[in-house]
Amino acid sequence: MPLLTTTIGAYPKPDYVPVVDWFNAEGGTINEDPTGRYEDELARMGDEAENIFQRAAADVIADQIACGIDIPTDGEVRRENYIHYHCRHLNGIDFSTLTEIMSRNEAYKARVPTITGPISPRDHFLPHDFRIAQATTDKPLKVTLPGPMTIGDTVADDYYGDEKKRGQELAAALNWEVLALAEVGCRHIQIDEPLFARKADAALEFGIENIERAFHGCPEGVTRTMHMCCGYPDCLDETDYPKAPRESYLQLAEAMDASSVMAVSVEDAHRHNDLSLLDMFKKTTVIFGVVAIASSRIETVDEIRHRLVNALDHIDSHRLIAAPDCGLGMLERNMVMAKLKNLCEAAHSLG
Repeated sequence: MPLLTTTIGAYPKPDYVPVVDWFNAEGGTINEDPTGRYEDELARMGDEAENIFQRAAADVIADQIACGIDIPTDGEVRRENYIHYHCRHLNGIDFSTLTEIMSRNEAYKARVPTITGPISPRDHFLPHDFRIAQATTDKPLKVTLPGPMTIGDTVADDYYGDEKKRGQELAAALNWEVLALAEVGCRHIQIDEPLFARKADAALEFGIENIERAFHGCPEGVTRTMHMCCGYPDCLDETDYPKAPRESYLQLAEAMDASSVMAVSVEDAHRHNDLSLLDMFKKTTVIFGVVAIASSRIETVDEIRHRLVNALDHIDSHRLIAAPDCGLGMLERNMVMAKLKNLCEAAHSLG
């Protein structure tokens, strides 16, 4: 069997989707107020909003499949960003009270919603998104959720003042949605925790435990996936931007391999890892980033294949999946498709 391929989450929104994204897909700076205009944009779309989002999901899924992707996502086309979209469906998070915070190790300033009371789930919403998107393809669709640590880092907390307690209640709310996704047939569920790579000690102390809470009771047949990215730049082709410590993956690998998580997504394209990292995963599938998501340079088939061949010296082919480093929303569509086509050609030539 050739190596499987997947995408991680975000895809450039089609031009007809009038939603301000967390980042500008043409390479502009990250929007400092990614939530403030979302409700106004939905109101302007009115009754057409659902039709627009359904069309967009179908189009970005078709793009991925045309490139050869085996496990696509819906491109997160409904979301102003991958975190706050979920937060809008949780009690205790106030979007009318925006607080200015610094995040990403003080590298990023934004006005964000505020936790003002106990976190609990309010309504199921991802099963609807999944059913609509899955109906457009025979490929198994992956759905993504933000993790407890990452949500906590991207909102202001005026209620808990305790990262562990906040994480536990966020994990319980996520679990409610994870189980609903599984019930309607979603077989690939991914929780995104970039904070793991940036705060490895906290991830080991309580972060992985909360991932277990979020996936608790997930039935057999559902692939429990977790993504650990190393950080976005502010604009396309920026090279000197803050990244998670190089040693974080090595610090976390054994604990992740001992967890119930079945597939772990790691970045390798923007900064190559010591491939002994892959030896540390004895049972876990590794989703291996082989194209950069913040560079306009198109990686060649040969260079992608070469890196995958080297990786296969350290992990069995049935436990290696090729992917971009992270979400693709910063790139223009033509760049995305060129990168994905080369990724798929390289991966599908190996096995």
